[in-house]
Amino acid sequence: MIFKNSLNYINQFFFFFTKKTRNFYLNSSIYNKKISKINYKNLEYKPSLSLLDCLINYEKKKNKIENFSLNSIWVNENIKEVDYKKLHSFFWLFSLDLKSSKQSTQSIILNWIESNHNYNYKSWNIDILSKRVIAWISNSKLTYEDSGQIYKEKFNSIIQKQINHLINEIKRSEWVDDKMIGCAAIILTGLSYYDKAGYLDFGLNLLKKIIKFSFDNEGFPKSRSIKQLNFYLKYFILIREWLKESQNDIPEYIDETIYYLGQAYSLICQNVKKNILFNGNHEANNSDFNNYLKRLGYKFKNENNEVGGYSILKNKKNTLIMDVGPCPEKKFSNDYQAGALSFEIISGDKKLICNSGYFQNYKHQLNDLSKSTATHSTLIIDNRSSCKLRKQGNKHSIVEQGFKITNKSIVCQKNYWSIKAAHDGYSKQYGIIHDRQIEFFPEHEKFIGIDKLIKKKNFKSTNFEIRFHLEPNIKIMKTQDGKSIFIELDNEGWKFTCGGHTVDIETGLYFGKKNLYVENKNIFISGMTQSENQTIKWELIKI
Repeated sequence: MIFKNSLNYINQFFFFFTKKTRNFYLNSSIYNKKISKINYKNLEYKPSLSLLDCLINYEKKKNKIENFSLNSIWVNENIKEVDYKKLHSFFWLFSLDLKSSKQSTQSIILNWIESNHNYNYKSWNIDILSKRVIAWISNSKLTYEDSGQIYKEKFNSIIQKQINHLINEIKRSEWVDDKMIGCAAIILTGLSYYDKAGYLDFGLNLLKKIIKFSFDNEGFPKSRSIKQLNFYLKYFILIREWLKESQNDIPEYIDETIYYLGQAYSLICQNVKKNILFNGNHEANNSDFNNYLKRLGYKFKNENNEVGGYSILKNKKNTLIMDVGPCPEKKFSNDYQAGALSFEIISGDKKLICNSGYFQNYKHQLNDLSKSTATHSTLIIDNRSSCKLRKQGNKHSIVEQGFKITNKSIVCQKNYWSIKAAHDGYSKQYGIIHDRQIEFFPEHEKFIGIDKLIKKKNFKSTNFEIRFHLEPNIKIMKTQDGKSIFIELDNEGWKFTCGGHTVDIETGLYFGKKNLYVENKNIFISGMTQSENQTIKWELIKI
């Protein structure tokens, strides 16, 4: 133990020393000279502003630049972090009326350049810097056109200087999302300044590395994050459209990646009427993005029943979704929630059974809570999650110990559905394999769940719960005999029963809306694990 603590201390000291040394170098005149080597080319390709519709939530009411008072704010150090990021990323440019004064817009940018022309760890952060470059180039009608030669030289110079820094530092970024945004900024700069051999080739090669690192063999993000699936699809399509509009060749690997991401998006986001709350996903409106895809001629179709470890069976009225995938590798698990074999049911356009979602702010204590198995509609043993998560200081929690999925089978027939799988997340500590099968009989609108607790040699008796979370607006009532629970879903009524086990109702928290939480209800079955194999059978039937 003493030896281990000593090694940790040495590693921490080495990391601290390395970080301090690097920061000293990045702020030095030597590094400034290195990234100040530019080619003095002018901005040639100016992308259509509408191509950014997939990333930007435009306000219906556009603002005039004259309504902003920003010239002095670049030196304001008391601004909140979230506001600082928004301000210095310049994405607020997309909210401006194109009739705004070009002179005023360019004056603000010139003021920023004078205050931030050298590396600064805050304003030159990879995410902020990349978005700023994309915003400046994409809004060239305001930021560049009809400007004087001196301004253009300063604009071109600071764009290229920032990209030189980005190329130098992007491989050190811990966040794959930052790498993707940075890659897009580098590619756009290469296209805009006709620098194919430099910026463009570097960006496209980086894109290939991101694909190899971040996607599995079926083209789905290794994080298994639905939110990240949408993020990647938007950026790959944006890059493709930039290449197409600037009359450059589109590499085959970009089209292939969009094809697989699009298939997954079609099954998970377009074919399902509600946002499904697995692994960091939250309620969102995809209609604008769907219209964007339609406008640009992207049509995705998926005839399969499973993608990315999510099995989705549906007809015109009902949808059953179940997480039958393994937990992601540690390095891809920032947004993973411990929801092995959790499920959701959609009836019409309403959720009958859901998961409770995910609190996005990783600095908040609710972030860790919302990652636990208890916020999913699945089995919990001894109030422990199906995988072990470890907090990284003041960062995201990651998977420390995972599980394997076995015994998976999916059946989808006209009058019978079945999803079946097992996981060993409770095997090592409690000697239990959780095997779950959910059946659906469309003619009778009846769901039957069979949760088996299969005993292993190292079995240890403890308590268990099986939870069924409901959206906040759902009304439920327990019968007087305590054997059934009625669920009121708008004009529908459903009855939940489970013979031989205690069934009750509990108040919980719902995190389905980003960084918000409200009270909800969940049905739960509770009991003790036994020394022989157990089968807990429950039913949900429409009445």
